[in-house]
Amino acid sequence: MVTPAIIDDLSRAPPMAAIGTHWQLLTDQVMGGVSKGTMVRDVISGRPAIRLRGNVCLENNGGFVQIALDFASDGGVVDAGAWGGIALDVFGNGEEYAVHLRTDALTRPWQSYRQRFSAVAEWRHVQLPFENFVPHRTDVLLDTHRLRRIGLVAIGRAFSCDLALGGLRFMPPRSVEDRST
Repeated sequence: MVTPAIIDDLSRAPPMAAIGTHWQLLTDQVMGGVSKGTMVRDVISGRPAIRLRGNVCLENNGGFVQIALDFASDGGVVDAGAWGGIALDVFGNGEEYAVHLRTDALTRPWQSYRQRFSAVAEWRHVQLPFENFVPHRTDVLLDTHRLRRIGLVAIGRAFSCDLALGGLRFMPPRSVEDRST
């Protein structure tokens, strides 16, 4: 079975994603940090969006604010092996953010597969190939057949975050010619 390309097109009432699971706001407060954030549905530059805003603070071993989405309502996995990566439409404040992926092979909350991107103050389409995700605090390789969760994260340094997401989907595999350039 092939997983559909659309993860969220903002067609459903918030915080529900198009795939039927719910967006969640998570901060480092779950581990004693003091970062604060909000997640709201908004219209940014004429386009519906999920907006993550907040302040990332490093005090008390903190340092993140994120919005996260499970791929399956039962906490299970989806098979994204037929796809080439993650594509997102973002609008931001000129800061660097990250996409974190989790699989069912990861047992600790701090483990993930990460890739960074910049979000400027205009709508941009960003493509993040699976092959460019870097394992964080795990030796387990990314298995795209076993994806469990995705997070859009402001992390790692003290700053004010303002990131809008206008769409999220799996991207088609890159052709051999695309990889050589």
